[in-house]
Amino acid sequence: MFLYGKNSVCERLKVNPKSIRKIFLQVDFNAPHIEKLIKNAKIPVKRVSQNELSKIKHVQSSQGIIAQAGEFEYAHFEDLMSSSKSRRLALIFLDRIFDPQNLGAIIRSAACFGGFGIVIPKHKACAVTETVLRVACGGENFTPIAMVSNLANVLLEAKKSGYWAVGSMLGGGEDINSVKLPYPLCFVLGSEGEGVRWGLEKHLDLKVHIPMKGAPLSFNVTAAAAIFFHEITRRRDV
Repeated sequence: MFLYGKNSVCERLKVNPKSIRKIFLQVDFNAPHIEKLIKNAKIPVKRVSQNELSKIKHVQSSQGIIAQAGEFEYAHFEDLMSSSKSRRLALIFLDRIFDPQNLGAIIRSAACFGGFGIVIPKHKACAVTETVLRVACGGENFTPIAMVSNLANVLLEAKKSGYWAVGSMLGGGEDINSVKLPYPLCFVLGSEGEGVRWGLEKHLDLKVHIPMKGAPLSFNVTAAAAIFFHEITRRRDV
């Protein structure tokens, strides 16, 4: 797996440098803070031309740096669930998020707010890919992500362990501003087009929506996620 872009590589160097095997720098690359991190971690470096760098990983903009790293390491759901109680993490269940840009943006938002773990399904959804990591800008280093075979089963497992299940609805549900969010919390976000599947919806303890008083449009899933993250964080910290 390749990481590319200054933010993605820099954050990985800070948090988990051992996961990086080699770094390729464009000959004119100049970022002293990143180069210092590379040197301190004793990671092999190779300077290459712009053309050679594009052959290593053909992307629109690598910002002159590409890191060869190991495969992404998912968290175990059981570990995520047990640690979330002690650390007051909110678990975000993502149902049928197919676009890597959306998944990456959600991971980045979760990392910015802090206090979240993400759960994604193994099938019929986007996995953590190189594109996801590029968009996340290093957010994966601060937000544990678990991949599970069946979202409904692990949601039920979490509920049996004392979690409350809350889900975002495309239509219906209660105004997020008028309800009290229960903790510990599992929050379910569905796809933009179809929302949360019935197989998950039937297990929800509370259904909510974001009130919109403006144009008769809707938020995309990344914008909705950021709003919900803000609300969850604001109320948890009170």
